[in-house]
Amino acid sequence: MSHTIHEELSRAIAKAYEAFRRELGELQGGRAQASLLERIRVNYYGVLTPLVQIVHLTIPEARTILIKPFDRSQIKGIEKAICEASLGLDHQVEADCIRVRIPPVTEQRRKELIKIVRKYGEECKISIRKARHDALNKLQQLQTDGVLSEDEAGRLKKKVEEKISDSNKEVDVIVVKKEKDILEV
Repeated sequence: MSHTIHEELSRAIAKAYEAFRRELGELQGGRAQASLLERIRVNYYGVLTPLVQIVHLTIPEARTILIKPFDRSQIKGIEKAICEASLGLDHQVEADCIRVRIPPVTEQRRKELIKIVRKYGEECKISIRKARHDALNKLQQLQTDGVLSEDEAGRLKKKVEEKISDSNKEVDVIVVKKEKDILEV
């Protein structure tokens, strides 16, 4: 029983991390990242397909993404999808590729981005706390039902608290790293 609670807690924390990292990846901090283009969909032979599935992406410079389609005939469709995505990216079509330039970020925008990163970090911690609350409630119920002894329930609660503490520290590390990346460019 307690093993199941631990697994559920681990899954909930992993889900919170995944959402947090996805949100951070979508923030444009002035540095080229393939994740900036992950949500772009291209009409690929009548099917809306994620851009990253039909191109090869490289980052030749800190603020440039080079998009090379596997099928050169799709360049116009890819260009259209980039424009429609309204990401504020400059792009230039070349012979067999598209060069996307990430505009420099102003100091004001950097401060806004840092606030957003901290907000995302706090939202992740809230999700983790909710998972903690659920796990502790389940342990309490097992103890009340007589499935767990008081000592065993206390030991498992301590493990839950340690896992939550470690998870929150990891979120803090990720936030600090992202802030540093935003200020660095």
